[in-house]
Amino acid sequence: MYTKKIITALSVLSLVGCAATGENLRSNVYKAGQVNTAQAARAIKIIAVLPAQIEVDNSEQKKKAQIGGAVLGALAGGLAGGFGGAGGLGTAGTTIAGGALGAGAGSLVSDKVLVEGVSISYSENGKIFTSAQVGRACEFIVGATLLINTTANETRIQPNATCPPVK
Repeated sequence: MYTKKIITALSVLSLVGCAATGENLRSNVYKAGQVNTAQAARAIKIIAVLPAQIEVDNSEQKKKAQIGGAVLGALAGGLAGGFGGAGGLGTAGTTIAGGALGAGAGSLVSDKVLVEGVSISYSENGKIFTSAQVGRACEFIVGATLLINTTANETRIQPNATCPPVK
């Protein structure tokens, strides 16, 4: 009974913080190769900002959760076996079982997660376009801003507002 509580607690702890945040996809985040380089930019007018959910890759965090869960589960199993629990499996058996249980718990982390985003409608040269961006709706308002093309298929609409401080 005590063994199960230890393994469960450590497995849950191994999963905390295992979700991708999408922060690396925000419009004001640049990769090292994009710094100090000229990028095409143009003025646009935002005409609507709508809430959106952006699906981001979470496979790296899933791998970390599996490894962390296996290590923590093996430690918990070893401790439980050392305290004479688990019905005579012994320390080796409880260590292996705990590792397997922890790795299984880590497998429960999804390969994809949804993060907060916006769908921005904007006008440019009499045409209307939309672009989904990772970010918060309070970072964008109707009005002028800058659109940057970092690659042929990538647009980054720069925030033109500031969110109120979190209290």
